[in-house]
Amino acid sequence: MRYGTPQWLLILLILTFRTGIALPQSIDLSKSQIYSPTGKATLLRSIEILQNEVEKRTGIRLSVAKKLPKAGNVIVVALESDATQLPAQYRNAIAPLPETKSEGFKIAVAPANSIIIAGKDARGILYGVGRFLRKADMTPGKLQVSQNIALSTSPRYPMRGHQLGYRPKTNAYDAFTVAAFDQYIRELALFGANTIEILPPRTDDDATSRHMKTPAPQMIVEQSRICRSYGLDVSIWYPNMGKNYVHPDSVAKELAERDQVFASLPRLDGVFVPAGDPGELEPDVLFTWLEKEAAVLQKYHPNAKIWVSPQVFRPTQKWFDAFFNHANKGYPWFGGVVFGPWVKIPVQKIREMLKPSIPIRHYPDITHNYSAQYPVPHWDLTWAMTLGRESINPRPMDEKAIHNALDEYGIGSVSYSEGTNDDVNKFVWSDQDWDPEMPVMETLRDYSRLFLGSEYKEAGAQAIAALEKNWRGEVLTNDAIDMTLRQWQLLENNAPLDLLQNPRFQMGLIRAYFDAYTRQRLIYETELEQQARRALASAGKSGAVKAMRDADEILQKAWKERILPDYQQKCQNLADSLYKSIGAQLTMQKHGAMSGRGNFMDLINMPLNDAPYLLDQFKRIERLSSEAEMLREIDQLLHRTDPGPGGFYDHFGDPESWYRVVPGLPWEQDPGSLQSPRIGFGVGLVGEEWVDEIQATGFKGQVTPRVWMKQAKTLYDQPLRIRYETLDPDATYRMRISYTGRFRSRMKMTTDDGMTIHDFIQTGEQPTFEFNIPKSSTADGKVTFEWTCGEGERGSQVTEIWLMKQ
Repeated sequence: MRYGTPQWLLILLILTFRTGIALPQSIDLSKSQIYSPTGKATLLRSIEILQNEVEKRTGIRLSVAKKLPKAGNVIVVALESDATQLPAQYRNAIAPLPETKSEGFKIAVAPANSIIIAGKDARGILYGVGRFLRKADMTPGKLQVSQNIALSTSPRYPMRGHQLGYRPKTNAYDAFTVAAFDQYIRELALFGANTIEILPPRTDDDATSRHMKTPAPQMIVEQSRICRSYGLDVSIWYPNMGKNYVHPDSVAKELAERDQVFASLPRLDGVFVPAGDPGELEPDVLFTWLEKEAAVLQKYHPNAKIWVSPQVFRPTQKWFDAFFNHANKGYPWFGGVVFGPWVKIPVQKIREMLKPSIPIRHYPDITHNYSAQYPVPHWDLTWAMTLGRESINPRPMDEKAIHNALDEYGIGSVSYSEGTNDDVNKFVWSDQDWDPEMPVMETLRDYSRLFLGSEYKEAGAQAIAALEKNWRGEVLTNDAIDMTLRQWQLLENNAPLDLLQNPRFQMGLIRAYFDAYTRQRLIYETELEQQARRALASAGKSGAVKAMRDADEILQKAWKERILPDYQQKCQNLADSLYKSIGAQLTMQKHGAMSGRGNFMDLINMPLNDAPYLLDQFKRIERLSSEAEMLREIDQLLHRTDPGPGGFYDHFGDPESWYRVVPGLPWEQDPGSLQSPRIGFGVGLVGEEWVDEIQATGFKGQVTPRVWMKQAKTLYDQPLRIRYETLDPDATYRMRISYTGRFRSRMKMTTDDGMTIHDFIQTGEQPTFEFNIPKSSTADGKVTFEWTCGEGERGSQVTEIWLMKQ
């Protein structure tokens, strides 16, 4: 089944694609020179960046004039304080613009076909050059910019950065060369980043990978050197991987390692130590150890501080009381508190608990789709099963909403990233840290103009935004997914070779094809399942065994008669190309990805219907001894969710049942769902804390129904409430309930009238339970069920409920 595209929209897309790049009012700087009255010690690499990035896109090598050309036709790059030495025409160009603050800049057109870029300080010059490059139209032989450009801007927040960890667990960074890191750090700086966070050689990861071209101890030195050359801050995420931080011998060993690492880094401004994940220390032990670590740190980097996150998987109130007692003591080496993944307390509350003098740094997870700090809200199970937790994931609108909901409580952020999959998100986040009022589409237009080409400013921006829309609502009914592919194909069919080989273009293109392929496959496999169920429904006439074999044959068409092989091949070709160009590891075997770390191409043909469960049940049923037993089991299989006359059935991973879940704060206010329910994925396996893929396997390894892979949940001790109305006030109900999910918490279930349905029970050992509901709880035709878990647990999860009239 295929969906057509309205003719008017195709015409609109074509017109968008063909929009010319020439500005209605622009100045041509193709023959200009660069002049700066500012010394090299301040300029650092800003002039080099301007020359290199213009030359890459235009073929023009802008020369640097030793004296200011009298005839104009010049790009002046200077400190604001040095601009006072310039002729009046340049001073007057920037004089009317608002004053700037630290790291700010002004850009204005001057007479005689000239531009002036004036920075408040060295970083201001760097960011001014970056904004000029973002706004310039660069094509072979041409460098143009709007003659109306007049900017004066300073960053809202002083910390704006990203974590670029050189370790095997990432989906690309471990394949980066020194030159690749230099270019990527430069590009992040062009959008206002001022901090890069690196990782030490020893973390919760392997020491090396087949992709690493430089040993990790050497690479982090290079990363630090690159940042110093651009004038950027360097932070290091340094978890406590030792087994003992009390015994003198163990402490000495840990300090010796840090001495070696800190001494090797040319620049280091901060150390971020997570309290957990990995490393689990009690706060008294943690802060005593950090004081020793700080002494080693400041021996080599006197102004560097240590930042700590109250990040722990199974927290208690006692732990938090001790942590914040230390955080408020004002240790001279203490930089502040980090708010990141697996921090139980909302950042607003943390701000209240800390002294005003103690800053908070955000550590937003921009890289993961689920089981994350900020998961995609109400993500369809189909995406979780195929794209997985760490796919290419441009979420520009979501990232702005998340940022703007919480930014006021911190001094900025350094994002948590595991590779190039979140590339778009990094640039959106940096722009929001600079100016939370920045429209997302402006960032995407700058991104497309600079990285794809000036002629793709609008079409590229809209195509990237469309990828995020693919994830809205249910895949089965989202016709926009096919339209998104049309947008990308329009670009693809008219693109020159350099764009077709551009990794950023390829990352968007592979998602467009993957998404469209997945949707068409879901439509196909959903129909196959319906045919199979119709075959089973005829078992009374055809016989149980024949009905099951007919259904088996129908279901197997999903992998024996695959659809759209050209789409799948396109994705595979793009994955190969991305591996060659930027080291993106989209498969485990061919590209060397780690499981669950960006290898979504391994999941491209994951079954999307209930075939695994049905086929497994057929094997069980065929072993029964009589036809009557087999027919009875087939009937129960077909009607597994039937609650009986007057009953209710709900699957809380299904949007149609979500209305029963009592909401907390709106997503726009609580995107991390620390005070509201969220969707969870995964069945849960006994003895396994983490499972990399969302598939129909759970508990002790048995094949499970598809619905068990998605549930409603809350985090930590936040209650999960589900409300039923329109019940029969005269009836007595019995509940059947499925508890699935990766948390496997100890949970207690009560009602809003104070009745206990069950006390704390350990979930994760068996999926389904049954309980009688007191008639008094439903006497008014309504009831709210509430689940809580014990202190130190990770959250409550509910998958299915049957309310059956007795």
